[in-house]
Amino acid sequence: MENELIPVSFSKIMQSKSYTAIVLGDEHKRFAIYTEPQVGRILQGFLTEEKRQRPMTHELFFSILENLQAKVLQVVIHELEGTVFLARLFIEQQINDKRHIIEIDARPSDAITFALITSSPVFCRKEIFDKAIAYQD
Repeated sequence: MENELIPVSFSKIMQSKSYTAIVLGDEHKRFAIYTEPQVGRILQGFLTEEKRQRPMTHELFFSILENLQAKVLQVVIHELEGTVFLARLFIEQQINDKRHIIEIDARPSDAITFALITSSPVFCRKEIFDKAIAYQD
């Protein structure tokens, strides 16, 4: 099945001066998504519940969603182009009796951060999960 989704969970984050690795996976396999160090610092700050004087971009986005009575429904890692993963962020909003789902193109690092902030599930298309290089400790 081409669009089968595999639930993946956040495993850990590793930071260096030149990159951040966000490690995701299931009980059988883990893989890493690499991004710039700044994203890693933001994610690490959230995970350690670091207090900030002013909201960061991710917190601002979350606040906007709350005020619009919308929520992050899920994140789907849907494509792998070379070594670059692509993701979609699904937002749900209830307006009167109608449920609206909005699908937004997002960097996986941003989408995963939003998922962690909101305790929303992260999925990976099985085809992409199978193609991803396994992460080894």
